[in-house]
Amino acid sequence: MDVVRISRGLDVEGVLKAYRQGIFPMGYSGRGLITWHRPAVRAIIPLETIHIPRSLARLIRKAEYEVSFDQDFDMVMAGCASRDSTWITAGIRRVYHQLHRMGHAHSVEVRAGGMLAAGLYGVRIGGAFFAESKFHRVRDLSKVALVHLAARLRERGFRLLEVQYLTDHLAQFGTIEIPHERYMSILAEALERECVFP
Repeated sequence: MDVVRISRGLDVEGVLKAYRQGIFPMGYSGRGLITWHRPAVRAIIPLETIHIPRSLARLIRKAEYEVSFDQDFDMVMAGCASRDSTWITAGIRRVYHQLHRMGHAHSVEVRAGGMLAAGLYGVRIGGAFFAESKFHRVRDLSKVALVHLAARLRERGFRLLEVQYLTDHLAQFGTIEIPHERYMSILAEALERECVFP
């Protein structure tokens, strides 16, 4: 179990402090509770060696979509929360909207045919980006969002792209797991950097 504490709510200052300590929040709809997680192993995508599957590379080369950054944060969060069961509660959305207004939370949008077809959002502190959630309405376009996110972070000098837990979906990008101690070392280095996202 990676839960280190439980609270009745959250605020901007507490969330930023938690990320700096290697902790992230998740909400529980209907209970008004926030659980704070610090996994013993953490999944990261190495920015210099991200793997792009061949079929996805073909899709990216076709570029039959438009990618933007921070153009529709609210709609991306709504898309990520639009599922039968979600940890993105009203309280989570409120605080992350505040983080976005402060310049700490960012989104990637992918549009196809003028429609918001996929996106992701996360939190930036220094040279660290903590990817939180993604969604898609058109197959594979959330993967496109992730690849464009990694490219943006790499070109802006970011040190860390953290994705919390390793899944089969994330494994295809070369995602690795590292122990908590190693993660905290990389995080400390990343936090010392002055990187801009948009």
